[in-house]
Amino acid sequence: MANVADTKLYDILGVPPGATDNELKKAYRKLAKEYHPDKNPNAGDKFKEISFAYEVLSNPEKRELYDRYGEQGLREGSGGSGGMDDIFSHIFGGGLFSFMGNQSRSRNGRRRGEDMMHPLKVSLEDLYNGKTTKLQLSKNVLCSSCNGQGGKSGAVQKCSACRGRGVRIMIRQLAPGMVQQMQSVCSDCNGEGEVINEKDRCKKCEGKKVIKEVKILEVHVDKGMKHGQRITFTGEADQAPGVEPGDIVLLLQEKENEVFQREGNDLHMTHKIGLVEALCGFQFTFKHLDGRQIVVKYPPGKVIEPGCVRVVRGEGMPQYRNPFEKGDLYIKFDVQFPENNWISPEKLSELEDLLPSRPEVPPVIGDTEEVDLQEFDNTRGSGGGQRREAYNDSSDEESIHHGPGVQCAHQ
Repeated sequence: MANVADTKLYDILGVPPGATDNELKKAYRKLAKEYHPDKNPNAGDKFKEISFAYEVLSNPEKRELYDRYGEQGLREGSGGSGGMDDIFSHIFGGGLFSFMGNQSRSRNGRRRGEDMMHPLKVSLEDLYNGKTTKLQLSKNVLCSSCNGQGGKSGAVQKCSACRGRGVRIMIRQLAPGMVQQMQSVCSDCNGEGEVINEKDRCKKCEGKKVIKEVKILEVHVDKGMKHGQRITFTGEADQAPGVEPGDIVLLLQEKENEVFQREGNDLHMTHKIGLVEALCGFQFTFKHLDGRQIVVKYPPGKVIEPGCVRVVRGEGMPQYRNPFEKGDLYIKFDVQFPENNWISPEKLSELEDLLPSRPEVPPVIGDTEEVDLQEFDNTRGSGGGQRREAYNDSSDEESIHHGPGVQCAHQ
């Protein structure tokens, strides 16, 4: 019988008191889709109320705390665990923290099958906006004709050749007093430990107990998910008689984006501007991951240095399971300088008058020597080694290298 306290929670979900877990789940899914903030931005409080009601009613321990001490007692007694993570894990098969690996035993003591791991490639746009997609997989399911027995009742017998072990042990003598024990898969039962007479075998599965079935999974990629995160479908892996099915685990693999690079909840991009924009202000537009056209303005008089970074707050990636909170967008500026001799000497003098004055050149004391500053191709390495090689080829005399830009003197 439902308690008066949690009757209110049943009313929130629109189900009668004492509804089954399956009825609760269906009701929550329906209401969550209707009142999710992504579809109904003004229903944030309603969505929280629905989620809280389902969280309490689907967890016997939390429901007992709520019945006895109310909402405040639930907060104090929960220790801060669970929450929305538990809700979505229960409904959509879990996420990163529900992945338990290839366990040999389940909680009820049954042998557990292996998990099936599949990569799922997603774009940065998918992780920004969220995405629902369908994934088609082939897996083994118990044969419905024989209920996974392989034949009619009593047809399955223990293999006499291996005594039901599935393997045969053979002893080979290597030398007097020295033997070797060898183990091989039983050929009579193919390692199954059981045999079925040909006439008694199930016609549908041919005695294999399982058949192949195509399974279509509806995969929800939530906003803010990350590369390497897992989406788990509990108990959806291959079935086998007497074995609890493992999980299907989808591993998200983020594809490279041409414009943005992601670091946590922040985004990074590089934008090229000209020298006049760097000195006199600018405005440019770019397309964000959700299709919005973002206009970036920078006021005249504030200089952009080559390689500097500026930030746009709140235009990064949405936080996972808190999509209304976003990281920041960092823009690195690549300042493009004009080509050589792009302006006449007369105009260059006028430009210099407009720019900040040159620093004063300190007076030169002592002997001086003028050198030319030349362009350097860093793909060819420094010229010192080439010069030394040339000297070694042209002369056997000892040479002394005095430094870059100064010729070597021969003694």
